[in-house]
Amino acid sequence: MADGILSGLRVADFSRVLAGPYATMMLADFGADVVKIESPAGDDTRSWRPPVDEAGESTYFASVNRNKRSVVCDLGTPDGLAAARRLAETADVLVENFRPGVMERFGLDEDSLRSANPGLVYCSITGFGRAEGAALPGYDLLVQAVGGLMSITGAPDGEPSKVGVALVDVLTGQNALSGILLALRERDRTGLGSRVDVDLLGSLLAALTNQASSTLATGRSPGRLGNAHPSIAPYELFRAAHRELVVAVGNDRQFAAFATVLGVPGLAADPRFATNEERVRHRAELRAALEPALAARPAAGWVAAFTEARVPAGLVNSVSEAFAFAASLGLDPVTTTVDQETGRVSRQPATPIRLRAAPAVHRTPPPPLGAHDPHWLDVPASTERTTP
Repeated sequence: MADGILSGLRVADFSRVLAGPYATMMLADFGADVVKIESPAGDDTRSWRPPVDEAGESTYFASVNRNKRSVVCDLGTPDGLAAARRLAETADVLVENFRPGVMERFGLDEDSLRSANPGLVYCSITGFGRAEGAALPGYDLLVQAVGGLMSITGAPDGEPSKVGVALVDVLTGQNALSGILLALRERDRTGLGSRVDVDLLGSLLAALTNQASSTLATGRSPGRLGNAHPSIAPYELFRAAHRELVVAVGNDRQFAAFATVLGVPGLAADPRFATNEERVRHRAELRAALEPALAARPAAGWVAAFTEARVPAGLVNSVSEAFAFAASLGLDPVTTTVDQETGRVSRQPATPIRLRAAPAVHRTPPPPLGAHDPHWLDVPASTERTTP
């Protein structure tokens, strides 16, 4: 499996921006041949700049498009549409995130392709499903708002806030990846492909986990707690000398150790703080007791002492510091790919999934628009398509 566990799998990638390209990049990292079909203008994120890399290319586009080929197919022309159709008919997987109805207009919908390619796994990614929400535009910020995430993010007395990355798109991309792999496993059993549908709103609601469960069980929607946790305390950000740190005490043993390191062991015996339930109930009093002690020493010193006592704690790192921290733990968080023809270098986060027998392979940097000649699509399907 030198070329990856998904070697021999062809993916027709009609998706743009983030959720779909994230899923197809993960497939490509494990050996799938991902062909990115782009309009003459290219994926929208090619123009989302700054920032740019050393070659002047969008770092947003680069973040989810390594290990792929780029072929320009103008679906508004007969030749472009014919080339796209040939690819779809030779693919094992097709991923698209157009508005519902667009692929049908081009004759690239599942029903139109199924007779020519019965083994095709057809993955559609939408913002709000294919029913009443079909016409709604699916942008991450919009879904964070209407999906409830912003209502629980931010300071209690501040405005609702989005997460600092397009988290809903990433979650949806992960769900698309899972759905595709499940459908491929089913194809191994039946020989037939199937449809995979994922949407941004459903992905977010499922990802709300404990907050969603609380709402459904009690009928009450949670509010914003800033950096605090609705069910655990102390589990939040504190200001120490020079910078902030986070303490994530998950049980009573950890709290007793935390109080001892802090120099106030009596806190663990205080009836208001003896159990997690009481600590949550008396959250304000607990914080008032902790803040002066934590402010007396530098954050890094506290983190070292808490870690030695097996109390979860850490500094609030910048993104650069986070990569350095992961590297210090031996996690190899960065991958570097080089274009052998141009010498272009791309540094990206490494694939987080590690398979011992068949690890991810980071082969090529994100492709320039239309870098790969579409004429190879003329190869007959019977000789081109392979099924792992």
